[in-house]
Amino acid sequence: MKRWNGWGKTDYTYHFAESSKQFVERMVGKGEIIPDATLETVLKKVPNSRLPENKLYTTDAEIRLRHARGQSFPDWVALRYGTVDTFPDAVAMPSRKDDFDTLIDLAKKGNFHLIPYGGGTSVVGHINVENRDTPTLSVDLARYNQLFHLDEISHTATFGAGVCGPDMEETLRQHGFRFGHYPQSHEFSTLGGWIALRSVGTQCYYYGRIEHLFLGGLMHTPQGLLEMPPFSASAAGPDLRHCALGSEGRMGIISEATVRISPRPQFEHFYAVFYPDWDSGFAALREIVQARLDVSMLRLLDKFETETTLQLSGKEKLVKLADQGLRLIGMGEERCMMLFGITGSPVVARTTLHQVQHIARKHHGFTEKRFIGKLWFDSRFTTPYLRNNLWECGFALDTLESVFPWSRVAAVKDELEAALFNGLQDENERLIVFSHLSHMYTDGASLYVTYLFRRTDNADQTLERWKKLKQAASDVIVKNHGTISHQHGVGIDHRPYLPLEKGALGMRSIQNFYRTFDPDGIMNPGKLY
Repeated sequence: MKRWNGWGKTDYTYHFAESSKQFVERMVGKGEIIPDATLETVLKKVPNSRLPENKLYTTDAEIRLRHARGQSFPDWVALRYGTVDTFPDAVAMPSRKDDFDTLIDLAKKGNFHLIPYGGGTSVVGHINVENRDTPTLSVDLARYNQLFHLDEISHTATFGAGVCGPDMEETLRQHGFRFGHYPQSHEFSTLGGWIALRSVGTQCYYYGRIEHLFLGGLMHTPQGLLEMPPFSASAAGPDLRHCALGSEGRMGIISEATVRISPRPQFEHFYAVFYPDWDSGFAALREIVQARLDVSMLRLLDKFETETTLQLSGKEKLVKLADQGLRLIGMGEERCMMLFGITGSPVVARTTLHQVQHIARKHHGFTEKRFIGKLWFDSRFTTPYLRNNLWECGFALDTLESVFPWSRVAAVKDELEAALFNGLQDENERLIVFSHLSHMYTDGASLYVTYLFRRTDNADQTLERWKKLKQAASDVIVKNHGTISHQHGVGIDHRPYLPLEKGALGMRSIQNFYRTFDPDGIMNPGKLY
């Protein structure tokens, strides 16, 4: 079963070594162990439903609580401290295509709101009830997850939008295929959620971003069914798929999607390269990207994330040996680590590995082929569980991300980290802040920043610390003309910054377009704008 107030399943616990805890305490100070609100206590806060009984949905209090919040920092504060005070009035779990239209008709006639719910993994407030005055129904697509059609010749598949990552991959594996979309939330996030939020997977260089993979599908809107035919390409006017991509539930409910799939690769392996400093790693990374080498995954960790990743891995003996070995070859305190993956045929893999190693050596890099890449691969979907351990030891963690041109990303990284480091100076609080470049393009790179700070026994004070840090970092992003979101979407948390990116006319265009499909504003109100 999934945790009701944290990340992941209740039967899995991340190994958080005592040495890892001591490392965090050395950096920010000792954390205060603060008991969480109990499930029983929070359930008492769930009010009676304002919706009439209906066989299409349930008003069960615990189910409503489990659909009330996602994984954003404010969500964690609300659930862990027991301050959550808004809940959907009911939860529907449609299993037939007709159910979607029926639910929308009920909402129109009964004057209540609908919030599409995928895996509940949003980190910016996409599934939260915004309007307390109007009843709200959460529409969970978990039961609408079938494989409807597989075209083995054309390499396409049509799924119910509620299919989650592991189930989708297992279904395709049985037919010799792979979808290959691997966000960190892969364990729980869904196909419909990836489309609605313009998700990006870690191996997007090989498989493509979601906008490349999404060919078409069905969206149920208050004005009727929007059919998006799965054309390979079309020049027939604006592409409505791109209006559904990133729509965050404002247009309607995505029920089915046709996507590109790939044959399972013959070869796949992940490697690490250590560089003596950030500048060397950065130069090598940009050269690899702009040479368009056939890597499937590429990531450059700064010195703080390199150190923190090794320290929090819990692999004490491996970390010690790695440190000794790297120092012997001149990789000291400033060392940075690049991770990369190669996917495809053995012939292409050998060529690509040779090319990457050549560039790495030119920039004084040392390639580690056996352990570090495998360690990353094995933990890529379990690392989010670490957030539970840190929270329970008194530490709060959050992330933010953007994208900048190669000519500015390094300078913005320094400015962004400084804003976070200094963000709680007035409270004499220290932070751990580290960054990596996670998704690269020939013209720029995505900057992904993680920050950790101590929480307090007061929910409002803990949330206020986060708000100060989030504001300081967002201001730096906007000032440097970065997007407010490269992969997390807008939701509630990024909503104030979207007009600065889109402009007044752009915002009116977005609003008017979505109102065409939802003139009465019943679909996920408050998100995006």
